[in-house]
Amino acid sequence: MARKFVLLLFSVVIGFLYTINVHGLDNGLALTPPMGWLAWERFRCNIDCKNNPDNCISQKLFTDMADHLAKDGYRDVGYNYINVDDCWMAKKRNKNGRLYADKERFPKGIKYLAEYMHKRGLKLGIYGDFGTKTCGGYPGSEFHLQTDAETFANWKVDSLKLDGCNSNTSDYKKGYPAMGHYLNKTGRPILYSCSWPAYLNPSKVNYTIIAKACNLWRNYGDIQDSWDSILSIVDFYGNNNKVLSAAQGPGHWNDPDQLIVGDFSLSYEQSKSQFALWSIFGAPLYMSNDLRKIPTWAKDILQNREVIAVNQDKLGLMGKRIVYKKNNYEVWMKNLSDVTTAVVLFNRNVQGTPQVLSVDYSMVS
Repeated sequence: MARKFVLLLFSVVIGFLYTINVHGLDNGLALTPPMGWLAWERFRCNIDCKNNPDNCISQKLFTDMADHLAKDGYRDVGYNYINVDDCWMAKKRNKNGRLYADKERFPKGIKYLAEYMHKRGLKLGIYGDFGTKTCGGYPGSEFHLQTDAETFANWKVDSLKLDGCNSNTSDYKKGYPAMGHYLNKTGRPILYSCSWPAYLNPSKVNYTIIAKACNLWRNYGDIQDSWDSILSIVDFYGNNNKVLSAAQGPGHWNDPDQLIVGDFSLSYEQSKSQFALWSIFGAPLYMSNDLRKIPTWAKDILQNREVIAVNQDKLGLMGKRIVYKKNNYEVWMKNLSDVTTAVVLFNRNVQGTPQVLSVDYSMVS
């Protein structure tokens, strides 16, 4: 059968891959890459609600973002998770050894926040850490995995990101799957995001084991609001393309971190490039921006239905880098379930000059 081509002119295009039988966490979730909004890159660990009430990690921040996700068209194109990151907790567990939210910044608690999301057709994600403390110094889940899983389920949370600060990496092989087990045991469907491989030497990562335990996994350093940060992630995904693509599929996804479209540093063309590349990666599409202030052009990029369709293709393949010209350009491709091929032509030259690209279509057929 002849294969048709979809060209994503987002300063880029999309292509082909091979599948492998790797079974993800048995919870029936994330059969396509999850989409939503995550607080960390844009809002970090800002807890100064007295002097910065609109931008601190608080109940108001997350209800504001939920309102905009629901009313501004994001939910309608697939963005349905609102994810809390670090610094939401009180500094100590309660007398029963359970986590609870900071009472000044989250006066109605996390259960209320989950209900708020659900009433708007959204889902709530929460943050924890496998170690003794979170990266921000709040209580970690070490020795409390089952208790915390039960707490999150009781709050009706829909997703958990489990970070890896302040922990022994030698414990990950048992610890991360254990949390997945306890989440499943609650009976509540909770998407499970692991930072497991992000703390390991890339040469020592066993993605087959990780894909059996986690729905998605961070495997590189935190994204920063800069073009250089995006290029470093793209290089990692290109240079490790074969091993990463073999682990990915419905229910289990490589996570290159958040979309920074609509923040401070990216130009229009750079923003289109990040979105097109993340889509051909088959990556989770988690925005980290201020939806209350996002410019119209950035919103249009993030709500591009054709590019989202490439990301959400039911085959779940990760795009393949087929051409790489260092500091110049590269070509990515991904085969889709409707017998078309998406191709990304990515001009990565930072000198600001147009590039002449030559692509042999036999490479993507």
